[in-house]
Amino acid sequence: MKPVLAITRRLPADIETRAHESYDVRLNENDNPLTREEILALAQDADAILVSVGDPIDRDFFQALPTKIKIIATFSVGTDHIDLAAAAQKGVIIGNTPGVLTDATADIAWLLILGAARRAGEGEAEIRTASWRGWRPTHMIGTQVTGKKLGIIGMGRIGQAVAKRARGFDMEVHYFNRTRLPADQENGATYHDSINALLPHCQFLSLHCPSTAETRGMVNTTLLQKLPKGAILINTARGDVVNDTDLITALKSGHLAAAGLDVFAGEPNIAPAYRNLPNTFLLPHLGSATAETRTAMGTRALDNIDACMAGADVPFRVTA
Repeated sequence: MKPVLAITRRLPADIETRAHESYDVRLNENDNPLTREEILALAQDADAILVSVGDPIDRDFFQALPTKIKIIATFSVGTDHIDLAAAAQKGVIIGNTPGVLTDATADIAWLLILGAARRAGEGEAEIRTASWRGWRPTHMIGTQVTGKKLGIIGMGRIGQAVAKRARGFDMEVHYFNRTRLPADQENGATYHDSINALLPHCQFLSLHCPSTAETRGMVNTTLLQKLPKGAILINTARGDVVNDTDLITALKSGHLAAAGLDVFAGEPNIAPAYRNLPNTFLLPHLGSATAETRTAMGTRALDNIDACMAGADVPFRVTA
């Protein structure tokens, strides 16, 4: 008899095929976001659950979770949607999918940098609405990227990949990280021992930090005012590290020239004002959305579950 696996969102076809080969799968067929109660119902007779970003795997979830479930694998690197302390108290193993979405997310960060700087969203809108009046010397002038200063908050795998791409644009890279990188990994980037020390050097600021109690809402008016006037903010990390009201104010005032955002607090129900700002370049959380990356993520998620079911060490285990 196969173990029962509950999967809260539809996955790439090859990953679902593999899951069906090893497990009696309970699928969320319509792929709509599930509430806590709906996930618990889906997993009522399960041995394992495969969840995704946005699923409410909180303390109340673990309190109601059947003791039969030994592992929850998340189809993500981030675990801010999971109460890790509650999982540990319940004795549930948590697995994630690190190391396979670095390049895809760094590519999206660069799409946002270029799109926000060169007003690509506004330009495409003119084409699609047939409102373009032709080339003219003062039309839709943006910000040059080449040779500028790029600040990075969070110099992990993705931050380093963004910095690597910046060298192709002759950018001067500055960064803040909880710990300084070894010299051979800095590749000429300048380390700052605090975010406040970093900010004055950031004509572009790219966020690559996790969502934690310390980082949620950290991009607020106080932080934004320390950026040079005309700076551009990029976020491919987590939406809730940004205070939406403060960022929108900075964009409206012109203190920031633009923002490129792939993630949002409360997504998909984002702050409505973003949609009406011409100086935003917005994407619907596409950071890891390549066929290769999503398949690799699914592979790691199932590897975690397979190992747990076999009584082996879970390869990508997360601890509180």
